[in-house]
Amino acid sequence: MKIIKRNGAEEVFDLKKIIAAIHKANESVEESCRLTDEEIDDLSDVVQHQCEDMGRAPSVEEIQDLVENQLMKYCAYELARSYITYRYKRALVRKSNSTDDQILSLLEFNNEEVKQENSNKNPIVNSVQRDYMAGEVSKDITRRFLLPPDIADAHQKGLIHFHDADYFAQHMHNCCLVNLEDMLQNGTIISETMIDKPKSFSTACNIATQAIAQIASSQYGGQSISLAHLAPFVEISRQKFRKAVTAEFESQNITVSQEQINNIAEIRLREEINRGVQMIQYQVITLMTTNGQAPFVTVFMYLHEAPEGQVRDDLALIIEEMLNQRIKGVKNEAGVFITPAFPKLIYVLEDDNITEGSKYWELTKLAAKCTAKRMVPDYISEKVMKELKGGDVYVCMGCRSFLTPDRFTDAGVDNIAKAKNYKKGVHKYYGRFNQGVVTINLVDVACSSYGNEKEFWKILDERLELCHRALMCRHERLKGTLSDVAPILWQNGALARLEKGETIDKLLYDGYSTISLGYAGLCECVYRMKNVSHTSPEGSEFATRVMQRLNDACQTWKKESNIDFSVYGTPLESTTYKFAKCLQKRFGIIPGVTDRNYITNSYHVHVTEQIDAFEKLRFESQFQKLSPGGAISYVEVPNMQNNLDAVLSIMQFIYDNIMYAELNTKSDFCQVCGFDGEIKIVSDEDGKLVWECPNCGNRDQNKMNVARRTCGYIGTQFWNQGRTQEIRERVLHVSNDMSPEKIF
Repeated sequence: MKIIKRNGAEEVFDLKKIIAAIHKANESVEESCRLTDEEIDDLSDVVQHQCEDMGRAPSVEEIQDLVENQLMKYCAYELARSYITYRYKRALVRKSNSTDDQILSLLEFNNEEVKQENSNKNPIVNSVQRDYMAGEVSKDITRRFLLPPDIADAHQKGLIHFHDADYFAQHMHNCCLVNLEDMLQNGTIISETMIDKPKSFSTACNIATQAIAQIASSQYGGQSISLAHLAPFVEISRQKFRKAVTAEFESQNITVSQEQINNIAEIRLREEINRGVQMIQYQVITLMTTNGQAPFVTVFMYLHEAPEGQVRDDLALIIEEMLNQRIKGVKNEAGVFITPAFPKLIYVLEDDNITEGSKYWELTKLAAKCTAKRMVPDYISEKVMKELKGGDVYVCMGCRSFLTPDRFTDAGVDNIAKAKNYKKGVHKYYGRFNQGVVTINLVDVACSSYGNEKEFWKILDERLELCHRALMCRHERLKGTLSDVAPILWQNGALARLEKGETIDKLLYDGYSTISLGYAGLCECVYRMKNVSHTSPEGSEFATRVMQRLNDACQTWKKESNIDFSVYGTPLESTTYKFAKCLQKRFGIIPGVTDRNYITNSYHVHVTEQIDAFEKLRFESQFQKLSPGGAISYVEVPNMQNNLDAVLSIMQFIYDNIMYAELNTKSDFCQVCGFDGEIKIVSDEDGKLVWECPNCGNRDQNKMNVARRTCGYIGTQFWNQGRTQEIRERVLHVSNDMSPEKIF
C-alpha cells in the first residue's frame, strides 16, 4: 500500500511510523494517561486496516485524522490533545515553506499528484517543470493574497474548484476563438515582425501555426481555429499554379489546352494542400508553448461556414486531407504510427453531408473512418445547434466551452474589438473568449444536506453565491489589463486590434466574452438525494431542477453586471480525484456516492451504468440545453474499424438528437512487444492501478503509447489514480458486433 505525502510524493505505507508517532506523544503525558504498548499496537493495526479499506493511497493528513479518532475511542483524551498539539505545531512550520517543499518535490520527479495533473504534460521535461514551479508560486500567492479566505478555504476543502489558480496571479484569460480570418486577410504581427496577407495556401498554414504557438503562450486555455479561414487561399494557389504551368509550356513552345493546364495545376494544388495540412498537424504536435505542452488547438470543419461554390468545395478538399492525415497518425519514437492528442478535430454534421447520396456524404464516411481509428473528429449537429444557439453555428473553445449567442450585435454594440473583418449586423464569434471558470461540487452540496431537500436548496444557494464571488474575482483580475500584455491577442488581430496602452475592459461586458459557472457530480448528487440514478424519472426530474437553479443564478448575475455568466459542464481531470478524496474525508464512504476515487463529469451518466449509446445520447441531450456555457456527451465503443456502418448510424443519430458528441474508442501501442490494441489497467501488489500490455506484461509507461479521451480531449501522458479508476470502470455502450439494424 502507498501513501501520499504532504508534498505530493508517493511513499510505501510504514506502520512503524504511526507507532513511533503515538509513542512519542504517549511519553509526553502523565503516566496515568498513557496507553500500553499493546493498546498502541492494536490502535495502529486498526488504522492500517482503515487505510487499506479506502481502496486508494491515503494522504498523511487522512492517516493522522484516523489516529486521532482512534485515540478518542480509547478515551485517551490527554494523549489525543498532545498528539493534536504536536500536529498543529508542525503544520505551522510547514505553512511557512510549503511552496518550497512542493517545488523541491517537483525537481526530484516525485510529486505524484502534480506528475499526473495534466494528461498531456510530461513532468520530467524542463519546460513543464518551469511551468509547474511558476504555477506553485502563483497558487501560493493566489491562496494567501489574491482570494478572500473563505473562497480559498472552500477551494481547499473541495466545496468548489477555482480553476487554473496556477495562472491567476497573471492577467490571463481562459480560452478563445481565434479570428484567424482577420489575421490572414488583413495581416498581423508576430514577434514584432509584420506578416502580410499570404500568397499561397501553404504559407497561410505556416502563419496559422506560428500564430497558434504565440496565442497558446498568452493564455491558459484552448484556442480554436476554422479551416474555413484557410479555404480562400486554395484559390490563390490554384491561380498561381495555373500561371506557372502556362509559363512552363510556353517556354517550351508546347501547345496545350486550358483544360490540360488546369488538370496539371490541380495535381500540384493537391500536393500543396497535403503539405499545408501536414504542416498544421506536425507543427501543432511538435511546437511547445511556454507552459510545456503542445498548443491545445481545436480545428473546426464546417462546410456551410464557407460560401457555396468553389470556396466550399476547396474547404471540402482541406477537410478531406485533414482526415486522411489523421487516419494515418504520426510516428512515435519507434517509427510506428500512433494517435496524437492534438489538434482536436470537430466535424459539423449538416443536411448536405449526413445522408447517403448527399453532396458531401463521402466526406462524412471518411470522418467515420477517422473516428473509428483515431477517436476524432467529434461531432456538432448543425440542426440541433441552431435550435439551441439562436440560429447560429460556431465552434467551441478548447474541448467544450461555448460562447453565449451573440447579443451585442443586435443591441447595437458595434466593433468594440476594432477587428478589420467586422461586418455590421452579422453575429460575431471569432475574436471572443472566456474569462475563466469556477466549479461547484454538487456532490458536496447533497452530502452536506444529508438528503434533506429543503436544506439542499439552502446550501446550494449559499455555494452558488460563493461561486459568484469567486467568478467576480476572476473578472476583477482581468479588469484594467493592458493590451500590451499579449500583443498578438489584443493588438494584432487574434482577438482584437486595440491600441497600445488601451485596456481590454470593454471586451469583458455586453456578452462579448463569457465567464463560466462549472458543475460536477450531478449523477452522485441525485443519488444521494433521491437514492436513484438520475436516468430514472424521479432522478431526472430532480436533476433538471438542480440545473435550472444554476441557470437561474447565472441569469440573475448577468442582469446585475452585464457580464455573460453561463453554466458549464466541467471537464474534470485531476480535480475528479481531489473532489472524491475531499468527499471521503468529510463524509466517509457512502455507497453510490463517495465509494469511488472519482466523481462523474458534469451531467454524464455514470460510467458503470448499463445503457445503450442511443438512449445515453437521447437522455443527455436535455442537459446540453441546460449547459449553455459548454457540454459534450460521449459513447464508449469497442474497435469499430470493421463496422463503419454502425459508426455512421451513431453520427446520424447525433445529427437528429444532440448538439455535441463524440465516440470513445481505444488506440494504444506497446513499444516492448509491438502490440497494437487496448492496453489494460490492472492493480499492482500495493493496490495501485497501473497500465499493462496484455501481450507481454510491460508496465513501463515510458515504453507504451496510450491514448484515452478523458475530458473531451485526448490525453497521452497518463492520469492520476482517480481518473485511472474511472477509465477502467467504463462500460461499452455499443457491442462490437452490432449492426445498424440492431442499433435502431
